[in-house]
Amino acid sequence: MTAVRAPATLVWTPGQTPAAFHPADVLPLVADVRQPVTLVRDPTTGAVGIGVGGQLGFGGPGVAAWPVLGQLPALYPEWLGSRSFGEVHGARFAYVQGAMANGIATTDMVIEMSKAGFLGFFGAAGLDPDRVSQAVDRLQAALGDGDLGEGARRSGGAPYTYGCNFIHSPNEPAIEAQVADLYIRRGVRRISAAAFMGLTEPLVRYAYTGLVRDAHGRIHRRNAVFAKISRPEVARRFMEPAPAAMLDKLVAAGQLTAEEGRLARSLPVAEDYIVESDSGGHTDNRPLTALFPTIQKLRNDITIERGYLRPIRLGAAGGIGTPAAAAAAFALGADFILTGSVNQACVESGLSPQGRKMLCQAGVADVIMAPAADMFEMGVEVQVLRRGTMFAVRGRRLYELYRNHASLEALSSDDRGFVEKLLKQSIPDAWSSTRAFWLGRDPHEVAKAEADPKHQMALLFRAYLGQSSKWAIAGDASRAVDYQIWCGPAQGAFNAWAADSYLDAPEQRTVVQIARNLVEGAAVLTRAGQLRAAGVAVPQSAFSFRPRPLA
Repeated sequence: MTAVRAPATLVWTPGQTPAAFHPADVLPLVADVRQPVTLVRDPTTGAVGIGVGGQLGFGGPGVAAWPVLGQLPALYPEWLGSRSFGEVHGARFAYVQGAMANGIATTDMVIEMSKAGFLGFFGAAGLDPDRVSQAVDRLQAALGDGDLGEGARRSGGAPYTYGCNFIHSPNEPAIEAQVADLYIRRGVRRISAAAFMGLTEPLVRYAYTGLVRDAHGRIHRRNAVFAKISRPEVARRFMEPAPAAMLDKLVAAGQLTAEEGRLARSLPVAEDYIVESDSGGHTDNRPLTALFPTIQKLRNDITIERGYLRPIRLGAAGGIGTPAAAAAAFALGADFILTGSVNQACVESGLSPQGRKMLCQAGVADVIMAPAADMFEMGVEVQVLRRGTMFAVRGRRLYELYRNHASLEALSSDDRGFVEKLLKQSIPDAWSSTRAFWLGRDPHEVAKAEADPKHQMALLFRAYLGQSSKWAIAGDASRAVDYQIWCGPAQGAFNAWAADSYLDAPEQRTVVQIARNLVEGAAVLTRAGQLRAAGVAVPQSAFSFRPRPLA
C-alpha cells in the first residue's frame, strides 16, 4: 500500500520582526508601505496578522512558522492613480496642482511642483495676454517645452511637466482667441480648460493642432486639454469629437490643416478630465461620491460607443485637502487628483500674506457662494471665503440691484449710496474709470454699455467684483473687508488636519510639502484599508496620518 503525503503548507518564518496580530503591534507596521507584507493566520485563534521581512517556505513537523494566507506588494505613493497619466504627462505622481486664477497659482508654484515630480498649472485666468506670455517665458526657461510622453523622450526634452489655465470668456471672446493663439504659437502643451459650458472654436483649435499619424497608423497629439467639468452634458461634449461643422470652419479659415481636421473626427476633444465637485471658484457644489461615478459611467459608455483605443483619464477635484480625501478619490477610481484651495495658503501663492493668513484660519463651513465677475449677467456664482470678509454679502446685493433695475439712474438714493461706498467714488467718477479700463481692453464693451444702460450697470458692478480679487492679491489693508478669495471646504478640512502639526504654521506650508504629505498619507490609508479588508485587526488610529517633513 502506497502512503499518501499531505500537501506542504506555505508558511512564513519571522526575521527580526515578529508577526503582528494585536492592534498595538499592527499600527507601526501599517505606515511602512514600501515593504511587502505577508498575511498570516494563527492556527490556534484563527486571527489574521501581518509579517514584514522574514522568509517564505514550506512547513512541516517542528517548523515554528505561520501559515500564509497571501501577500500584499509594496505600495509606493507614485503608484496611486493611473500609470498612463505618468506615461503621457511625465509626472512622477498622479497629482495636479490646480490653476488658481489671477496668477495666484504662480510660476514659482508651478516650477516647484514640476521639479518635485508633480504637474502644476499656471493661473492665467483673469490676466491679460501680455502677462500670460511673460509667464510662459519664465516657465519655458525654467522647465523646457514640457512635451508630451514619448515625444519628449524621443526629442530629449526636459523631464518636466506643466501647463497653463485657459478659461472660457463669454464676454470677451477676442481675449479667449488671443490666449489660445498664444498657447499654440508658444508651444504650451497642456491647458486646464475651465468654466466651459460648451465648445468654442479657440478651444477646439488648440485641442487638435498638431495631430499626426505615424507609420504604424497611430495618432499622436501635440496638445493636451484637461477639461474641468461638473455636469454630464458638458462632459459629453468634450468626450466626443468636435462637431464636423466647427472642424470644417477651422480648416476653411486655415486654423487647422486638412489632415488635422480629418484626424480630429475620431478623437475626443479632451483625454484628461478634472471632475470638479464642491470646490472653490466656479462650482456646482456636487459631492464627489455622487458626481465621479456618474462621469465615470459616461466615460465608459462613450468609449465603447466610439470605439476609442486611447484611454480617457478622470481626475478627482474638489474637497481634497487631507490624505483621507485623496485616498477616497483614488478608491473611487480617479486616475489623478487635483488640489486647489489648499495651495492658495502656501508661501509660493500669489495671494498676499494677509489673504493667506485668512485662509489658514478657515473652517469647513467658512465658505459661501457669491456672484462671478466674469459671468455676472448670467447669474453664475463662485465659492469664496466667508470668514473675515464681507465680499460675498456685498456682491450678492449688487447682483440683486442689477437684476431688479434697468439702469443706474433707476437706483434709489440708498442704493446709490451703497454702490458709491463700495467703489469709494461717485457713480459718475466710477463709470469714468470703468469706461477707461474697457476702452483699453475691449472698446466694444463701452459701445454696448453706451447703448444699453443695464449693461453699463453690469460693467460698473463688475468693477467691484474684479478689483476685489486684486485687493486680496496685493494685500490692500484698506480693502481687507472686501477681499474675494476663492475657497472650498477643503481648506477648512486641511486646517483641521494640520492643526498642532508641522504644517500648522503658515510659513511651513509649501506646495511640495503639502503634496508629498497628501500622497504619502493616501498610500498609508490605502494600505490600512487593504489590511482591514483582509481581516487584520487594524486600529482606528491607523487611518490618521499626521503631517511631517518629507524629502
